[in-house]
Amino acid sequence: MGSDSVGGIDRRRLLGRGGLAAAGAVAAGGSLVGAQPGRADSAPTGSDIPPDTRPGGAYDRYVAQLAAEDKFSGVVLLAHKGRTVLSRSYGMADKEKGIRNHEGVAVNLSSGIQPFLSVAVLQLAQQGKLGLADTVGTHLTGFAEDIAEQVTIHHLLTTTSGMSAPELDLQRIFHSKEEVHEFNRQWTRQAELAAPPGTGNQAHTNGAGAGLATAAQIVEAVTGTTYWDYVHEHVFGRCGMTGTAFYTRPQWLTDEHIAHSYMRQADGSRVDAVRNLDKGSLTPQIAGKNPGRAFIGYATDDGFATAPDLVRFANALHDGTVLDRPFADLLTGAKIPRGSGRDGSPLAHPSFTGYTGPIKIIDGQWLFGRGGGTGGSTANWNIYPDTGWVGVILSNYDDVPIQDITQQELKAITGQG
Repeated sequence: MGSDSVGGIDRRRLLGRGGLAAAGAVAAGGSLVGAQPGRADSAPTGSDIPPDTRPGGAYDRYVAQLAAEDKFSGVVLLAHKGRTVLSRSYGMADKEKGIRNHEGVAVNLSSGIQPFLSVAVLQLAQQGKLGLADTVGTHLTGFAEDIAEQVTIHHLLTTTSGMSAPELDLQRIFHSKEEVHEFNRQWTRQAELAAPPGTGNQAHTNGAGAGLATAAQIVEAVTGTTYWDYVHEHVFGRCGMTGTAFYTRPQWLTDEHIAHSYMRQADGSRVDAVRNLDKGSLTPQIAGKNPGRAFIGYATDDGFATAPDLVRFANALHDGTVLDRPFADLLTGAKIPRGSGRDGSPLAHPSFTGYTGPIKIIDGQWLFGRGGGTGGSTANWNIYPDTGWVGVILSNYDDVPIQDITQQELKAITGQG
């Protein structure tokens, strides 16, 4: 696991389509904390572009107001059939160095990185190297017998494995890729079967995380390489996602194209996560988390992406670049109906569990995407495959009203609140 091949992409690769090339399109104009205008001047025209999605429209005005109140820092992007309709960047990527946010900045996706694990698995299924009905024991050793014999790859990707795993020590600071890799290997093998596989959704338990880490280890066993190397080459690379990677902590500290994550503290200040490993997030759902402690993310958490790269992924999914059409449909297809939200409240739209992500039907069209939040960062990306829209929200704050922003995006694109 050499440092050049495992830890992430190098600077030359970052300066490609998603790096400075994108940054140059948005750098002119605006103050240090104001909007950068992006490629809005070349936005598509026509009746299929709702007014609320355009520059100066309702969505643009809403996000601008949040940024003016210091409630949003980062990038929002709306694209239709591969063309940018709206691109805005606000705030600072690195306050200490005075670097602005821009389109080419990579932001921590937290669990929003998980669908790329499903892409990797489905690529191998497409090649006949594994089957979704394969059990854990088909490819890996060292697991409890009932997990090895009963839990399938399908269960792992839908987070219905029934696995239970030990609590994670959020205060632990990792120091190398090898340490992260070995920790995940040992942690998954401490898992126990707490419920019959396939009987329920454990998406918000440590068992779900251990299940996804197990799926990544199956990718490694089948390919003979690390999960990082595989997904960088065969998923991000194939899609042309030149600014997306699992970056290491040293890269985060030194590369100006990686946004620093700012955690709100009790006194109202925000601190840089990667420069303050002793601090943690105070946001209730992620209390205590600091992604800088991880050294490098893994399949379940803490990969980085730029907004244009997520549009490139949607394009690659649509045109068969990353998966053949039947397997792309399998990725974005509904698997298990969901009857209520996390708090037990009824859902506003028909919703389903998919492979490492929720799937919904809104205004007669499918919506596939994923959100994530960690100390100092919040993200959400949505693909509307029936109408060709992609919406991306990447923030390097952990206290942004992400649900409200996504609702405004949804309303702008579909007219549905």
